[in-house]
Amino acid sequence: MNHEFYMQRCLELAEKGLGNTSPNPLVGAVIVHNERIIGEGFHQKYGGPHAEVNAINSVEDKSLLKDSKIYVSLEPCSHFGKTPPCANLILKSKISEVIICNKDPHEKVAGKGIEFLEKNGVKVSCGTLEKEGEWLNRRFFKFHRTQLPYVILKWAQTQNGFMDKTRVENDKGVNWITHPETKTIVHQWRAQEDAILVGANTVINDSPALDVRHASGKNPLRLVIDPNNKISDNHEFWNLNTSSVVFSKTERVINSQTEFCLLNEIEDISNQVLKFLTSRNILSVIIEGGKATLESFIKESLWDEARILTGKNDWTKGLKSPQVSGYEIEELKLNTDQIRIITREIRI
Repeated sequence: MNHEFYMQRCLELAEKGLGNTSPNPLVGAVIVHNERIIGEGFHQKYGGPHAEVNAINSVEDKSLLKDSKIYVSLEPCSHFGKTPPCANLILKSKISEVIICNKDPHEKVAGKGIEFLEKNGVKVSCGTLEKEGEWLNRRFFKFHRTQLPYVILKWAQTQNGFMDKTRVENDKGVNWITHPETKTIVHQWRAQEDAILVGANTVINDSPALDVRHASGKNPLRLVIDPNNKISDNHEFWNLNTSSVVFSKTERVINSQTEFCLLNEIEDISNQVLKFLTSRNILSVIIEGGKATLESFIKESLWDEARILTGKNDWTKGLKSPQVSGYEIEELKLNTDQIRIITREIRI
């Protein structure tokens, strides 16, 4: 039996939950009887049924389960959380073999699901398409292995490496670099992450909404680094009906949806931001600028992935874009734009 074929289907199913399952992982499951898929499912949203539950429920003839295998992209849980443990359901369904992509790094699971199944006579194997599974769940794995969120840097630049024009006093507004249709993919990226971060100057100069209006999905939590409260109380940024967190040295009251996180004078701001996100169980953040904010995370090596969008134009002068060293894993063309995706650590 081709384990990789069925596991690939699990990963395809799991990816459908991207942006909706956090802080849970992305999980897909496929049930196979005599080399034929008779059921499949994925974890669709946080708090909802897990992939194994949806897969088992999708099987029309439950009598086939005792002679079937279940493929699942992450180790079945054996503890009670928002839903009952999946390992118990597999045992109750009399499925005799479980093929797993990855062991779950979460401390409440961490091999306990496999141990439970094996102790109860279920044949278990693990490691099919292991690297592919880790990449799909890179946010979840990073968070539970390091207690830090997965950090994505994103910026646009001209062909000759400028990310903004030179600003003069009271010079406001966005200097667009990329094709208008590129907004769709950028907003879809936002919908896939838990939070989005910018600095105070980006808010003051660009008045960004930081939402997903050009795509589908949920808006990420808005984060702003504004140590000295440069953004005025009546700035239009605060008028949007969206939750925000401001990192500042002093607290003030803006509205009921804006929270202030007080910064200390000892640690780098970037470290304080990530510690705050960890305390809130936020698995990922996309950082959209400006230059100082991006470079603060680059300097401290507190980034995992960079997404660099290069437009078709050249500018004679302006603000130079950040520089990162890493491993390019993807390059694609979108209209007149080039998109490069780079990881800080090599992806094997």
